[in-house]
Amino acid sequence: MNNFQTANEYTPDYLVTPGEVLEDYLEQAGLTQASLAERTGLSKKTINEIIKAKSAITAETALRLERTLNRPAHFWSNLERQYQEDKTRLDDKKRLEEDLHWLDIFPVNEMAKRGWIEKSNVKTQKLKAILHFFAVASVAQWEKIWIRELQVIYRKTENSKKDVGIISAWLRQGEIVAQSQSCSRFDKQKFRNSLAEIRSLTTEKDFTQKLISICAACGVAVVFVPKLSNLRIYGATRWLNNKYIMQLSLYLKSNDQLWFTFFHEACHIIKHSRRELFIEENIPKNEIEKEADDFAQDVLIPQEQLGHFLESVNKPTIPQIEQFAKNIGIAPGIVVGRLQHDKKLPMSWGNELKVRYELDNVDFT
Repeated sequence: MNNFQTANEYTPDYLVTPGEVLEDYLEQAGLTQASLAERTGLSKKTINEIIKAKSAITAETALRLERTLNRPAHFWSNLERQYQEDKTRLDDKKRLEEDLHWLDIFPVNEMAKRGWIEKSNVKTQKLKAILHFFAVASVAQWEKIWIRELQVIYRKTENSKKDVGIISAWLRQGEIVAQSQSCSRFDKQKFRNSLAEIRSLTTEKDFTQKLISICAACGVAVVFVPKLSNLRIYGATRWLNNKYIMQLSLYLKSNDQLWFTFFHEACHIIKHSRRELFIEENIPKNEIEKEADDFAQDVLIPQEQLGHFLESVNKPTIPQIEQFAKNIGIAPGIVVGRLQHDKKLPMSWGNELKVRYELDNVDFT
């Protein structure tokens, strides 16, 4: 999905002021600044300041010049407008060149490869593409929004700005994808009631459209965004523009991890503050994250049912796991993942029951 639009943008290398053009016309007409002032009724100071680009040509001035120099008012107004635009673009180019170091915190090439931003070999164009991607006018505005959003999570990390750059890019892509999803008004109880139906999707091969549809009807936009390199993120949940965004990366690519992450995020939506941004990654967990872990485990495989199963078998076999999974209506790979997590099985055992996903090969649109 491309997030950019190609614009025909011209940045001049130099400026021609309206005053320079006016001076040429005065010379051609054989007029001095003083005589022009007398003919137009403007002060000599005003004419001189226009010549020196210290004052702008106003609409009234343009009309007076039309009557004295035989050039239409829109000619003089357009000169002023073009000059101001060119001046602004040159100033902006200078600011961009001063901010080029900011590109270092983003995986620019990877973002371009994924189609998130427009490809370019020109650094200032890359910077413009990043600003357009984040829908901000300047680096300062990006920092105001995203540093504030992520500083609590990353305030103690060694490379905090780099972390913020990568995670903000991933989160922003989730926002862009979510914008295209039509969601109903958020209904917490309806979402909670839908979890049983969603759980049943773990046994289906083509579940994505059903999952997205069920959640959208509850006011939750589920978006799948591949992780960026060096970003060990499973998922994220936040409240934005009157709906929840649940963003999943398919990190580790297995169905046990995907569905655990989904129900972990579901807990945040149901039980925790909508004012917080929740990001799931390989860092020590606080009590809220532990609560979400317990919630996901219990929804997927209730502890009582798991306990009865383990009491009935000495060492689970593949057929026994498959039968147990069928009995409780869940994918067998999820059972394997739970048993591995609980150290009932080695991490290397039973992985053939897990389903592997590749975002590039699955339709998540």
